[in-house]
Amino acid sequence: MFVRKMTPSQSSLFGEIDDLQDLTFIERPIRRCLKTAEEIDKLTVDEDLNDIERAVYLLSSGEDVQRASVIINLPNLVRQNPAETFRRVVPKVREVLHVAGADMQLAAAGSFLTVLQDDIVLIQTHTHSILQIVLLNLDHRDTVVSNAWLETLLSAIDALPKETIRQEILSPLLSKHQLSQSVPARLASCRILGKVVGKFESSIVKKDLLPLIRSLCQDVEYEVRACMCRQLENITRGIGLDHTKVEVLPELVELAQDEASTVRLAAFDTIINLLEMFDSNDRTCVIFPLVKAFCEKCFKGDEAVLASLSFQYGRLCHGLSESFTDDQHLWFLEFYKKLCCLGLQHENGHCESQPYPLELENKYALVRRNCAYNFPAIVLFADPNHFLSELYRTFSSLCHDPEISVRRTAAGGFHEVVKLLGPNVHYIHKELITLLQDDSLEVLDALLNNLQETLELATSRGEGAGPESKQVNIPDLVPALVAAEQKAASSLHWRVHEKLLQCYSCLPRVISGDQIYFRFFQRMLSIITTNNVLPVQREAVRTLCVFLRYNRKQEQRQEIISKIKQELAQGRSYWNRLRYLDLCEITIDLFSKSYFCKHFLIPALELVSDPVANVRYKLCYMLPKLRSTIKPTDKHLLQQLEFCVRKLLCREKDKDVVATLRKTVLELDKMDITEPYHKRHERELLDQKKEKEETLLLEMELLERQQSEAKLAGDKQSEKKQRDSKSSLSGSKGMSGSTSGATSSSSAGKEMRRAKLARSRSLSGHPTTTKMSNPDKSLKVKDSGSCPGSGKSAMLPLNDDNLRPHHFNVASSISPTPSSSSMPVLIRSNTSSSVDHRSNGNKDTQSRKLSVQRKSNSFGMQSGRE
Repeated sequence: MFVRKMTPSQSSLFGEIDDLQDLTFIERPIRRCLKTAEEIDKLTVDEDLNDIERAVYLLSSGEDVQRASVIINLPNLVRQNPAETFRRVVPKVREVLHVAGADMQLAAAGSFLTVLQDDIVLIQTHTHSILQIVLLNLDHRDTVVSNAWLETLLSAIDALPKETIRQEILSPLLSKHQLSQSVPARLASCRILGKVVGKFESSIVKKDLLPLIRSLCQDVEYEVRACMCRQLENITRGIGLDHTKVEVLPELVELAQDEASTVRLAAFDTIINLLEMFDSNDRTCVIFPLVKAFCEKCFKGDEAVLASLSFQYGRLCHGLSESFTDDQHLWFLEFYKKLCCLGLQHENGHCESQPYPLELENKYALVRRNCAYNFPAIVLFADPNHFLSELYRTFSSLCHDPEISVRRTAAGGFHEVVKLLGPNVHYIHKELITLLQDDSLEVLDALLNNLQETLELATSRGEGAGPESKQVNIPDLVPALVAAEQKAASSLHWRVHEKLLQCYSCLPRVISGDQIYFRFFQRMLSIITTNNVLPVQREAVRTLCVFLRYNRKQEQRQEIISKIKQELAQGRSYWNRLRYLDLCEITIDLFSKSYFCKHFLIPALELVSDPVANVRYKLCYMLPKLRSTIKPTDKHLLQQLEFCVRKLLCREKDKDVVATLRKTVLELDKMDITEPYHKRHERELLDQKKEKEETLLLEMELLERQQSEAKLAGDKQSEKKQRDSKSSLSGSKGMSGSTSGATSSSSAGKEMRRAKLARSRSLSGHPTTTKMSNPDKSLKVKDSGSCPGSGKSAMLPLNDDNLRPHHFNVASSISPTPSSSSMPVLIRSNTSSSVDHRSNGNKDTQSRKLSVQRKSNSFGMQSGRE
């Protein structure tokens, strides 16, 4: 008999069959029911029993699940029948808790806390029985259970009367000898003392409780000493300021010098929390030497305490700053700088981690992170005016730290540092660029939380109307923002990308319109059309609308609108056409009705014939909002909207679109009827304000163009004047040289001709009054009413930087009624700062133009009189 060789696939198949056969030997019968009949009988309770009897029966002979259910329902039983519950049910609960597990113990602790906090059932006898159960279970062998009962007791103290606390809690506590108690019991005593001290007068606390408090502060176990030390804050506030210096301060000083680092740390935290309780003399003579010794000891070899010290350092400095001398102030500042550089070595201005064990390196990184968290407080402590000399290198070190967590913390508090520096914010422009270009998205995410506020403050020199209000250009800001966006877009963290695009909406207040148009506009369109994340796309749409809203150049606006129509409204992908409808929703909120209807409404209505049902569905949903933008006087657009609805009603076949269309038609019919008059009036006023803002932007653009042309003509005129003056000067020198070198034999006629020639050349270098085309142009603009203004305000030069801060505040400068006087006020407030920075030649040309205007005006007045 020959055995044929099996292929590898056949062998694997037979191997799987063998495994399945092996499983048959270990198969067990499957239970068709969760409970057997005997178990169901045990869980069955007589329906004729009332709530109290059922609870007693279940606690006596029920299963653990049933007992736990009774204990959880105990507060409801107390509310329904308190007398019978405390007489029959609570004793049974007490018996069950002796043998109950941890889950039932935790459930009982929560139920008794609810009962103690209920004002209805706080009867003296009932409270006594409950507190006896709570105090009895405080010594449970399971630490979790004992802590749960302790939390129950501490929470109930707030609701218990003073006399009950004295009899039921303090009396057993004071009668026990503490050293004979276990460590958990003594820890519980510390927390109970810290809680009840606020319930009694300072005299009672000093007489009855302070001896026990001193005893626990000097306990042989360091855990007890540390726990009691942390309760000294509550005790100090309970006994008042008079007894603090005599009773508490010596104990704190002794605990701050304890051999255990945990106790020293607890004393340090308590001292910081109680700084306002000490007077200036105590701070200078007692607290400062104590804290200084504590800091030095921690820095030398106690890394575990350094983390807490660095975290509390800001509060410590501000709490003691009023009592510091100059030397003490300098010592604390230098110690902070040491903490910021702990575990680092500086090479070529950058920070690198020194080779330490991993655990120690993590502790040092935590210390530096806490220092970065406290940096705004230290800036205030050191005086922002001394930032460059005292703290700049430290801040730069934190922003370049090798640990991501440190840089992230520095980025999270960057806006606070910007606020404190005020006009000196340019000191940290380089660090802002560094954090924007950080390799970690976590750092960028922390910076984005307040990036709008940071950029607005960092690019302004102040809030006044003078030269300080002019915007400042930060080097490499635009490339850094572009690089940050590209990094966020290439990652999987789309929420960071969305947040960054949301921050871009502040760019019109930060950089020029040309920079936005050439560096960010096309990128926003690319994100809308290519990104795969819907929230990112919608945020890009909103940012693009903001860019369009505050762009002041007509050509650029027309280019943006045409690109939007071409790539979104008429895009090949239905996804892009859906984004166009999203853009319409945003533009309705940002722009006036007339602007929206002029540029965006018709392309939206043309989507009624879109081949994709989702686009038509969204259009149907938006029809009421589109209808609200059309004014009643615009009959043509109303007819187009009606034609759009009729077309959908006649041709639509998709059932979802038809259902939405029917609801929309009913809503369109009720729009003018159901809306209250005051809401409609408020909406009309808001639309008028938006329309005025848009008109004002157009007037700004026209005035800028006129003034740029006038400036260009003035510059050409001044250049021509300089050339003519130079030629006349050379001619006059030639004439003087020739006349001085002439002999006495020259005729008088030649001298006369040369003098006339020199005089004519010298006169040709002065400007004549006939070349005044630019002031005439400005007067025409003023008289036409398109750019209202008079006097100096119409002739002052206007640039993009001066008007940039007012883009988002134009509405506040416009009166609710149409007025032509709002425009010159806005321009004066923005252009007054730029007058001081003009050259002498521009001042001369402007003064000449103004003098010509005055002459022309006076001539017009004289002609009018004639």
